[in-house]
Amino acid sequence: MSKIKLPNSIRMVITDFDGIMTDNCVYINEDFTMSRKLNFKDIMGLSRLRKNNIEVAIISGEKNSAIEILSKKFNITEVHQNIRIKINVLKSIIEKYNLSQEEYLYIGDDINDLECLEYAKYKISVPHSPNVIKEIKDIQITENTAGDGAFREVADCLIG
Repeated sequence: MSKIKLPNSIRMVITDFDGIMTDNCVYINEDFTMSRKLNFKDIMGLSRLRKNNIEVAIISGEKNSAIEILSKKFNITEVHQNIRIKINVLKSIIEKYNLSQEEYLYIGDDINDLECLEYAKYKISVPHSPNVIKEIKDIQITENTAGDGAFREVADCLIG
């Protein structure tokens, strides 16, 4: 059972992608294309959130086809890729959906998520994140690792 504690008021999960939904690895194929591994536990987490009317937004520092596929499959309209400074995108999403600090959470795993994690009241990371992330005040760390159920763990905490 997860130690993550979240209120029933959460309406939107705003998340990084690589290092949260993936195992933080990039596989380089013989044709020099890159691919990533996704776990169906995490994909089911997306599905459960959407079926329970919880919005999902993705803010990724990279662009990849997995995000495109998932956003179409689960009707995720807030997809932002190739974002180096994520805080401005986070703030624009919060404003667009008129979200209070009680109505969203942010999930991130590395220094490009630092500002967003510090800004959000509800903030979650994964066990492999660097100490600078783990030491953020009030951050919660999943028991499951990235790409192996961490996102699903958060979804299950919200849905029950």
